[in-house]
Amino acid sequence: MTEELKNERKENIYTLINDDDYRPLKFKELCYLLQIGGRDKDDLLEILNELVDEGRIEKTSKGKYQKLGKGVLVGTFISNQRGFGFVRVEGYKEDFFVPQKYTMGAFHNDKVLIRVASGNRGRSTEAHVERILERGLKQLVGTYQKNRNFGFVIPDNGKLDSDIFIPEKKSMGAVTGHKVVVEITNYGEKSKSAEGRVVEILGHINDPETDVLSVVRDLDIPVDFPDVVMAEVKNIPDEVTTKEMAGRTDLRQLQTVTIDGEDAKDLDDAVSLTEVENGWKLGVHIADVTNYVQEKSALDREALKRGTSVYLADRVIPMLPHKLSNGICSLNAGENRLALSCIMTVDKKGEIVDHVIAETVIRVDQRMSYTSVAKILEAQDEQERQKYEKLVPMFEQMAEVSGLLRERRKKRGAIDFDFPETKMILDEQGRPVELKPYERNVATKMIEDFMLAANETVAEEYFWREIPFLYRTHEAPEEDKVKKLSTFINNFGYHIHMGNEIRPKEIQKLLEKVEGTPQEALISRLALRSMKQARYTPENAGHFGLAAQYYTHFTSPIRRYPDLQIHRIIKENLRGRLSDDRMAHYEKILQEVATQSSEMERRAEEAERETVKLKKVEYMQDRIGEEFEGVISGITKWGAYVELPNTIEGLVHVVNMKDDHYEYREEQYELVGEHFRNVYKLGQRVRVRVLGADRLQRTIDFEFCEENE
Repeated sequence: MTEELKNERKENIYTLINDDDYRPLKFKELCYLLQIGGRDKDDLLEILNELVDEGRIEKTSKGKYQKLGKGVLVGTFISNQRGFGFVRVEGYKEDFFVPQKYTMGAFHNDKVLIRVASGNRGRSTEAHVERILERGLKQLVGTYQKNRNFGFVIPDNGKLDSDIFIPEKKSMGAVTGHKVVVEITNYGEKSKSAEGRVVEILGHINDPETDVLSVVRDLDIPVDFPDVVMAEVKNIPDEVTTKEMAGRTDLRQLQTVTIDGEDAKDLDDAVSLTEVENGWKLGVHIADVTNYVQEKSALDREALKRGTSVYLADRVIPMLPHKLSNGICSLNAGENRLALSCIMTVDKKGEIVDHVIAETVIRVDQRMSYTSVAKILEAQDEQERQKYEKLVPMFEQMAEVSGLLRERRKKRGAIDFDFPETKMILDEQGRPVELKPYERNVATKMIEDFMLAANETVAEEYFWREIPFLYRTHEAPEEDKVKKLSTFINNFGYHIHMGNEIRPKEIQKLLEKVEGTPQEALISRLALRSMKQARYTPENAGHFGLAAQYYTHFTSPIRRYPDLQIHRIIKENLRGRLSDDRMAHYEKILQEVATQSSEMERRAEEAERETVKLKKVEYMQDRIGEEFEGVISGITKWGAYVELPNTIEGLVHVVNMKDDHYEYREEQYELVGEHFRNVYKLGQRVRVRVLGADRLQRTIDFEFCEENE
């Protein structure tokens, strides 16, 4: 029986068993019902067992096959260091809570079959793991600790609640402090620890680069490109050919610039602006990566697998090989480049009244940096203005158009969460020598405004064309989360008007009210956490945060696969090649592309977040005992979080507040000394001393200095 025929039979049998009129039957009864005999019986048994293993049907204690009973679900297990866990089930808003005694030894990311418990109490619905269907964690990264004749590995992943036992013969000679990759050979039982073998030694925990490499390997992020991909790359030209430019709109005479960070190498967007009657022509020109990454090629499959480039503290792990991302697809000044351009007509009120999307050829006049453009526009730096004299009038008009676009977004209610990102200065060994907030300036905001405008314009056109497409979706927050936020901010005298549904303008108003107050950082973070995560979907559900009806990702095909995917669709449409077959093809694949891209985006964000934490801890390890000024950014029953001007945050634990016994006043979000009535509250400026920085836990501990008391 072929695999295709087997899968077809499998789906038919699954449909039969899940039919409402179907009653549970034993194997022999099923054979009779399906008129199956001989060797086909073996095939049927194999199919039934696979369906059971996949958690799609269940087999009763009496040997009968039936659809999953009421309250029986399949989901992904999310473990917790304290032994309990949660199960995430697709289609359910809340995760199911699994007490420690009912986890059945499930590991993080295992696919499990659960039964919802009756008589639940507390916030989350309780469930019990009945069966582990598939192990989600095959390898992990951790720190090796050697004992006399064995060792164990402490996982880097804070969600795992147990160490991994390593027999001496399976340690590869690792010593205490080595960062290692472990393959799990036995997942253990209640009375036995999980067991594994070391398959790779990444280096010692104190070696430069080992910590970042550990994060990369732990999240299974591919670094090197397969040979088959690199073989394809060799055939890609270094320069654009005359043949490739044929039939495209030639925009090489248009004054065009790229504006990026000083260290950027993959320049995938360029901008132009010309004045016309009653407004401007704003051009957003995006590298035509699809010209070199053909659908179903090894390059394309690898790009989809990666989903996105990953930007870490000391390196970039690109989605595409450097010959593409830094070469032929990078819009380098003075070079002919293929582009997909969205040219928008913007009127004097900042409304986009017309647009054209076209395949183009461009030649960038100048590679500009955010710093340089900010000097021209904000600082009015004479030297910089003379250096780029021919471009200054365009930059000044760009700033005007940018302001108009931003004002229109603000009026409709777009939310701007302006949290300072961390800019790290590293030495040659990758050690942090300086940390500071990465501040947005007029140039970064300008490019952001232009890219948002292009993304919305493209999304709206293709929505109304009713063509299969990928959208960047941000759904409205859940009502209960907004109610919790509303209850919290009431303590500080703020209010959110909810009505039948929450509107983005209400969140925007709240952020404006708290701006500059001691509670700004905390309330902004809580408001952000009440939001849903943005994701990619084939359906257009709008973007809540931007208060946009239509939104997509069009502007970064070098580093994001969804952008690459929609470029392919747009080009086929422009060339009149979107036949019914091609439309059906995209209808079929886009959900998978959306899911994969969203998952890889989450992985990249986690890697970026963890490496920043690592470098912050490494930076503070050299500053134990030093004192810093900071602001209390969070108050909990276990202590006060303090954020320093360089974005580093640490905890002053109540056990280290030795001048008094402090009580947590939840309604006021204060810590109050029982005897001397000293108070610590949100937004309070304090002086702290660094007590410790733990690289394993990636945490920083402070203590208050005496002058605060």
